Amino acid sequence: MEDGIILIDKPAGMTSFGVVARIRRVLSAEVGKKVKVGHTGTLDPFATGLMILVVGKECRNAGTYTKLDKVYEATFVLGETSSTGDPEGEIIKQSDARPNETEIRSVLAQFTGNIRQRPPVFSAIKIGGRRAYDLARKGEDIEMPEREVNVYSLELLSYDYPEIKVRAHVSSGTYIRSLAVDIGKVLGTGAYCSQLRRTAISKWMVSEAKTLESFGITN
Repeated sequence: MEDGIILIDKPAGMTSFGVVARIRRVLSAEVGKKVKVGHTGTLDPFATGLMILVVGKECRNAGTYTKLDKVYEATFVLGETSSTGDPEGEIIKQSDARPNETEIRSVLAQFTGNIRQRPPVFSAIKIGGRRAYDLARKGEDIEMPEREVNVYSLELLSYDYPEIKVRAHVSSGTYIRSLAVDIGKVLGTGAYCSQLRRTAISKWMVSEAKTLESFGITN
């Protein structure tokens, strides 16, 4: 393929840029010249699931895919907080409080619809032309601007303390890690996102995606 899109099921432990680099290397080797490959929205290293890669001339349309709605399945851990909002940060015990399922559903309802959220400091958002996570790692004080996002639905899949499992259908630009942190604050327990999987981007489903192994990529 020299022009078009590729659906990839990203594995955990790999950056989105790492996925792009590996696919670019394989495609370039196949055609005997460098093939342009880009992504249409990053997934955190700990996250898995659907990525849409644009190839060749389709790279000019990357922004169109970036703006599409997305669906995630996530696990939030109550009673603890993380410096990054995910399992890669420093985990700190916060509370032993155990909200019941009715309380959980009530709080989830508060985060449905148009909401304002502050993206994580450890994110790929650019601040002054530099990635926020680069600034954060250097210990620089960063004020992330709030943004308005739309949570079309936030469904409780299961609750077995301390874990809440949810399915979220959200607009582009929504951070599930921030959602976990904000929900933990309202519950008074603290929370972080321990697992995250993107299952859909608009009409494209992760079930349609290829694995890196199908391209002969093993690491």
